[in-house]
Amino acid sequence: MKERRRFSRVIFSNEAQFMASSGDFSCEILDLSLNGALLTLPDGYVPLKNDPASLNFYLPGSDIQITMEIEVRHVEEGHLGVHCRQIDLDSVTHLKRLIELNLGDDDILHRELEQLTYDDD
Repeated sequence: MKERRRFSRVIFSNEAQFMASSGDFSCEILDLSLNGALLTLPDGYVPLKNDPASLNFYLPGSDIQITMEIEVRHVEEGHLGVHCRQIDLDSVTHLKRLIELNLGDDDILHRELEQLTYDDD
């Protein structure tokens, strides 16, 4: 199978709040990219493809909160893949820095930031 991913993912285990039209749920982030995340499927949440939601989490050991407007893309074996549809400037700045520190390659990160500008999704 051909790899379709255009954005590097970093492993990031952290608690988060998943807020959908059906309610607010706790989940865990398993990995992150500039364009989305992989989450544990929140208990009690019945996922629908393209279902809009919000994802909020704090960076470990700080009061820095990252908030994303997301959309459900896929559900597999207790995991929920989400696509970031909108993110505020403060959140994307902190997310960029988190990914930058984990990738260890500024060139990759800058290419991915440029790709966000041209992303039609």
